[in-house]
Amino acid sequence: MSLNNTPSSERLHIGIFGKTNSGKSSLINAITNQNIAIVSNVKGTTTDPVYKSMELLPLGPVTIIDTAGLDDNTELGILRTQKTKEVLRKTDIALLAVDSQNELSACEKELVNIFKENNINYIIVHNKSDLTSNKQEILNQNEIYVSALTGENINKLKELIANLINEEKNKTPLVSDLINKYDNVILVTPIDSAAPKGRIILPQQQVLRDLLEIGAITTVVREYELEQALQSLKNKPKLVITDSQAFKQVSSQTPDDIFLTSFSILFARYKGVLKTAVKGISKLSYLNEGDKILISEGCTHHRQCDDIGTVKLPRWIKEYTGKTFNYEFSSGGGFPNDLSPYKLIIHCGGCMLKEKEVLFRYREAEKSLIPITNYGITIAHINNILERSLKIFPDIYSIIKNGN
Repeated sequence: MSLNNTPSSERLHIGIFGKTNSGKSSLINAITNQNIAIVSNVKGTTTDPVYKSMELLPLGPVTIIDTAGLDDNTELGILRTQKTKEVLRKTDIALLAVDSQNELSACEKELVNIFKENNINYIIVHNKSDLTSNKQEILNQNEIYVSALTGENINKLKELIANLINEEKNKTPLVSDLINKYDNVILVTPIDSAAPKGRIILPQQQVLRDLLEIGAITTVVREYELEQALQSLKNKPKLVITDSQAFKQVSSQTPDDIFLTSFSILFARYKGVLKTAVKGISKLSYLNEGDKILISEGCTHHRQCDDIGTVKLPRWIKEYTGKTFNYEFSSGGGFPNDLSPYKLIIHCGGCMLKEKEVLFRYREAEKSLIPITNYGITIAHINNILERSLKIFPDIYSIIKNGN
């Protein structure tokens, strides 16, 4: 990934939903002023969700998602509908395209209720207004009449979307709220063999950018260069951030009066799940021999021979607990619908996933009463440095310190 590209996980995702032939694809083309979606009078032209990342002026970097129609009751259509509903997990703003010539159908009303239940900002877009005489330009902040064919009210629709985007922008920084300008921070970034040559992996990119934004004095080293970096700095660093796989080595080399955490733990906080993840790891010691653990990653990549998720974590957990567990693995957009077989879920940091997708997975685990944690917290825990890795977060630190 180019450093100049906004990661998909940081783009606002605008999902276009509706019945077949409601004009979803033509609406996308009108909003983007590009022919990025196939338009046809044949029902079901859009089958699986189609993602298009782009700069949408004046809205900025977004991902547009074109979904299949929700009223296809064939066996294949039901599978497509399930895929469409999965898109809701990562949707920031939903546009429900309806035919302005008709009243909202039962399935369209059901979709509006789903938006509300999942706290998804939405707009009902009455498309094909050029075919309707009885209409209003804007009914309210959640409804508008437009014509994808003539362009009527498309700019006003963009304004409504922009207003909702402004509501989405307030979130916790990755790290910049934990330090001050001119603080020294060291990033320990082992060269990941899975990363393309000449690049560092996404979590490291994003943390580095956040530190540069705040004006921190940032030093980037590999794990075997940390001691030299500490000796060479005139001013003691306030914080050391490490790749979780090097946690044990980095902790032994970092003085106790310097804060220490990992990229994975920072991302758990950034995605809003750190408190849940810290509580989840406490269940590891209570698992029984043969219990099933789900290890889930948000990205898909070619697995190396010593892959962290499928190889290292199971090995380290066995060394720590002395027990052999049964493991299942998921990656990318895949996440089991039924979590009941598992006694623990260990998730990656979620850097490639939308915050909404990460929160969805954690909520599903909590609803199923399955403890869930993440890679960095697990590795810190089994190396007996979890308490130390949380000191930089006073509110979370008190949870483990006080046993809450």
